[in-house]
Amino acid sequence: MTDLIFHMAHQADWERCRQTGAPYAGSADDLRDGFIHFSTAAQIQVSAAKHRFGQTDLLLIAVDPQRLGDALKWEASRGDQLFPHLYGALDTQLAAATWPLPWNDNASVHEFPGGFEHGASS
Repeated sequence: MTDLIFHMAHQADWERCRQTGAPYAGSADDLRDGFIHFSTAAQIQVSAAKHRFGQTDLLLIAVDPQRLGDALKWEASRGDQLFPHLYGALDTQLAAATWPLPWNDNASVHEFPGGFEHGASS
C-alpha cells in the first residue's frame, strides 16, 4: 500500500460522482484550498485525526499517483513533510480501491483497513 496515495471523501459526494460519471472535485476544504488533499500511507491516520475527527460518513480512496500526471504536486505541509496535492478534479475510475472509514466512538479514532499502522512513517 505504500506506493498508493489516499484521500478521505464523504461517501455521499463520492458515490454521487461515481454514479453520474462526474469527476470528484473534493471536499469543502479541498475547494477552499484549490486542490484535493491526499496523504501517503504513513501520513493518512494523522491526517484523519487532525482533519476528519469524529466524521462518520467517510470513504478511504486509494489512487496510484502515477495515473494522475502533472496535476499531482508534492508540496511541503505539516512538519515540512511532502504531501500529494491534486490540482484538478479526480476521475472516480482512477480509484485503485475504496474502503469504508468508520468512526469508533469508544476509541475516538477512525478504523483503518489492515495494512495501515498508526503512527507509521516512511
